Amino acid sequence: QVQLVESGGGLVQVGGSLRLSCAASGLSFSYYAMGWFRQAPGKEREFVAAINWNDDSTYYRNTVKGRFTISRDNAKSTVYLQMKTLKPEDTAVYYCAAPNRNSPPIQVTREDNYVYWGQGTQVTVSS
Repeated sequence: QVQLVESGGGLVQVGGSLRLSCAASGLSFSYYAMGWFRQAPGKEREFVAAINWNDDSTYYRNTVKGRFTISRDNAKSTVYLQMKTLKPEDTAVYYCAAPNRNSPPIQVTREDNYVYWGQGTQVTVSS
């Protein structure tokens, strides 16, 4: 049974930083891309960042480039999202996600390529 457990969310002021973690179990973590998505109140869930499994290549939505960094620690089966210079529009529930295949290569920015989801962690940026 695959489980993804996010942590690290909270309340932070504008310009502050947070680091989200997502601990995975029940899958061969090092062989799968991992993604972070977020959903703000009244809005659809959107892609935030992803990291590939084979070369650690990373992908970001334009509005977080230069502020967010995704990384992974395969020994700990954990993916991280370091968030800096946070803005009120970053307020959302953040979810990590994993696909159920790595071949053929998936488009890691597409939500429908992810099968397993965590419960989410709330990030609130106050102005």
